[in-house]
Amino acid sequence: MIEVPEGVAYVARSLGDVPAYVYDLAALDAHTAAVRAATKGVEIHYAVKANPDPEVLRTLAPHVDGLEVASGGEFAHVRSVLPDMPVSVGGPGKTADELALAPSAYRWHVESPAELRRLAGPADVLLRVNLDVPVSGASLAMGGRATPFGMDPAGVAECLASLASLASSSVRLRGIHAHLASGLAAPALLALADAVLAYARGLGVTEVNLGGGMAVAYDDPDARFDWAAYGAGLRERARPGETLRIEPGRALTAYCGWYLTTVIDVKRVHGERFAVLSGGTHHLRTPVTKGHDQPFAVLGGGSPAEPTTLVGRLCTPKDVFARKVPASLGVGDVVAFAMAGAYAWNISHHDFLMHPKPAFHHLR
Repeated sequence: MIEVPEGVAYVARSLGDVPAYVYDLAALDAHTAAVRAATKGVEIHYAVKANPDPEVLRTLAPHVDGLEVASGGEFAHVRSVLPDMPVSVGGPGKTADELALAPSAYRWHVESPAELRRLAGPADVLLRVNLDVPVSGASLAMGGRATPFGMDPAGVAECLASLASLASSSVRLRGIHAHLASGLAAPALLALADAVLAYARGLGVTEVNLGGGMAVAYDDPDARFDWAAYGAGLRERARPGETLRIEPGRALTAYCGWYLTTVIDVKRVHGERFAVLSGGTHHLRTPVTKGHDQPFAVLGGGSPAEPTTLVGRLCTPKDVFARKVPASLGVGDVVAFAMAGAYAWNISHHDFLMHPKPAFHHLR
């Protein structure tokens, strides 16, 4: 059973028909502080793409070493919120306007030899590597064959040759970046780290960004990534003089977010029970993109629990939050979807059907 924090329940009591996001900043602060303690000795750059909410960024700031962005828009946004925070810039395709930001970046993640040739210094660069190594159990493969991210060893060699021919260049090689998979437990991520570190050491570089990819279990909201084991494993692997960096996103912020929406209708179609909500996946895209049932609690209830499919009010059969899950709910009840703090509002198709935008609340 999912426990709804009192602050979230307080917002729900006056919700009405316009949905709302609630970010529990106190919970986020405590969680990120624990992650920071578990990974002592390893640098953390938060992946802003997971949730760029300004108050979320300010809450994270004391516990991270920097931020990672993937566009000029994200860069401008974080500079306006946290102007003194180091910012690393990635992304598989960078425009000329974005390349002009390189001198202002803490680290610039180079995706290809062509990008390196277009880059005007001064810039401190990491070469993003795409290693074809076996990965099992990942929810999303970001490396290996048939993925466009980063460079294979031949592309890296071409970049190294270009940098060597420009001995006086203000484009400075600092190390490598690798993000090969997402949704992995600590042992699998450490196995990937072994492969990336071996490759980096073969190149003679000492700064290694291992990316993110820490597993988040939407089917078990109480389960958390084993940060203690991961941090200890990275410290054991680090050699003197090496800088190891990670880029967690979802695993930091997913748990702090709640999406509240009201039940508008409950009906049966061909024997299946549906609850139609005032919101939809144009606000919370996560269950569609991940292909899962979003965990939730019902504030209200009273009718007998029975299998129910929770849907939004968009004109598409894909507007589904959860399928045939036991639920006790009726018209006017509020559904509180948990784990809505990452890749939720910011990846959703907000303007489809032009429904009202949700409200946003921050609990401190």
